[in-house]
Amino acid sequence: MNGSSKRLWYILAIALVLVLGGGLLAALIQTDGGKIAIKDVRFVGTNGTLMSGLLYVPPGISNTNKAPGILAIHGYINSRETQDGFAIEFARRGYVVLALDQTGHGFSAPPALANGFGGPDGLRYLRSLDIVDTKNIGMEGHSMGGWASVIAAGIYTDSYQSIVLEGSSTGTYGGKPGTATFPRNMAVVFSQWDEFSYLMWGSPVPKDAVKTPKLQAAFGISPTVVTVNQLYGSVADGTARKLYMPRATHPADHISREAIGDAVEWFQLTLKGGNGLPPSNQIWFWKEIGTFIALIGMVLFLFPLGALLLRTKFFQSLAEAVPERKGISGIGWWLGALLIVVIPVISYFWLQHKGNEWFKVGSLWPQSITIGLMVWAVGNGLLSLVLFLLWHFILNRKKSGATFAHYGLTWAGKGFDWGKIGKSLLLAICIIVPAYLLLSLSDWAFKTDFRLWVLAIKTMTPTHFRIFLSFLIPFTFFFLVLGTVLHGQLRASESLGREMLVNVLLMITGFIVLLLVQYIPLLSGGTLGLYRFSNGEALLTIVAFQVVPLLTIVALLSTYFYRKTGHVYVGAFLNAMLITWIIVAGQATHFAV
Repeated sequence: MNGSSKRLWYILAIALVLVLGGGLLAALIQTDGGKIAIKDVRFVGTNGTLMSGLLYVPPGISNTNKAPGILAIHGYINSRETQDGFAIEFARRGYVVLALDQTGHGFSAPPALANGFGGPDGLRYLRSLDIVDTKNIGMEGHSMGGWASVIAAGIYTDSYQSIVLEGSSTGTYGGKPGTATFPRNMAVVFSQWDEFSYLMWGSPVPKDAVKTPKLQAAFGISPTVVTVNQLYGSVADGTARKLYMPRATHPADHISREAIGDAVEWFQLTLKGGNGLPPSNQIWFWKEIGTFIALIGMVLFLFPLGALLLRTKFFQSLAEAVPERKGISGIGWWLGALLIVVIPVISYFWLQHKGNEWFKVGSLWPQSITIGLMVWAVGNGLLSLVLFLLWHFILNRKKSGATFAHYGLTWAGKGFDWGKIGKSLLLAICIIVPAYLLLSLSDWAFKTDFRLWVLAIKTMTPTHFRIFLSFLIPFTFFFLVLGTVLHGQLRASESLGREMLVNVLLMITGFIVLLLVQYIPLLSGGTLGLYRFSNGEALLTIVAFQVVPLLTIVALLSTYFYRKTGHVYVGAFLNAMLITWIIVAGQATHFAV
């Protein structure tokens, strides 16, 4: 074994240590050092819908020593694990917690939005557990999960004692309007920079939600301005109300010690039982660090594994030299770079909305957000392909004598070598499958996925896998075009490290600018920067937070495997499978398939 191979094995070992070490850290934190039992539960809800959740059981709880229960529900295009900060801290204080997957999310069966988002079924299941004190049950829901909680409260009016609406509201999507008596003992945790302030409470500026008639009516004090951190009403009468406004954004509620502590404080005030651990005593963020370490490990794992497979007898024919550079240089390169930075961003909202106009959710493509992202990707791919072909045939072929082989698309003297293209696909599969097995191992051993905040890599159900296959070809087209443009047209350096850096910047700079345009005005006390367009495009702006790290991974993988093989195929196939998997497993499924 030569020195180069040894380095690859060392990197592979480091990746595995990160995955296992991160998973172990996350497991120790979410179980509070092994004291809290976490069970992956399935139960049948309304209309036979299979529901999923994580059940957190504190130590010493049994059918003879019952504990208060809390139903914790995530928001749109999230999953049960998104609530882990809340669930961990509730469970550490002696509450039995059911972190629910909404219908059509995570491992709960589609369609999304059905059956009150799954909230009523979750409350009914929690009450059925013989370890739960049914006289002391609370509900906490973030965003759409808050609506699910309100719907459950409206159906089972005497089945809960208090409720926390995190970045959410009453009277939305089937939930009853808030009044002085409904919901019972309600806390509203609404962050100072919440992107959905208009949708939730009718206020363009989040801080002004205190003045809105809707919030005032829910507190029973109309037309008085609601005072932050003031207790209204009576816990004993069920009319208690309190508004918390932590310094966070809508998605940042999940990683805010203040927002999580506010929810803990409310349940300690309104539920009997628990151990009284102060709200400030929090450890959940170490779980977030653990799953992030594991995520880094899984991504790192892809590089040495692919390089080692390229050294095997079967795949070594793919390991070819990078072709002579025949791309753009000088001012032309900067113009091309500007286009690849700007076009994806300016088309980001428009193409996704158009995608959902052109293609309705159905049995083939049952995920609304994934359809939008697919149309955006394919639209950018088509435009990039047209511009690339015009440049090639009008300028580069005549000026430089370039052929498609110089871009890593064909093989000199052979054209398209379908045998090697097929072998490139097989190599990508041989890389992605072990990575998926690593995630499955973590899920089995630690009950954790790989995630950081809004970015999550989750295992797929059989339904997800079928959806994955239906979206794979369009995304593959995009990544083939992207690889051709990055490495054939815009290759800027002979140094692998420098080329990786340049390509990452080309991929993410536009989206970083977009996020700055949106959030600087919001964090300065106003609205999202593009508020006049569909109230700021809040949902897709939050999705853009995931786009940045995903495109970083895309650029790194594409560049690395182009340099290892001299062609775009392995990187494109690998990126298509990885990104389609991540998107599909993390999205809401709106059609029962």
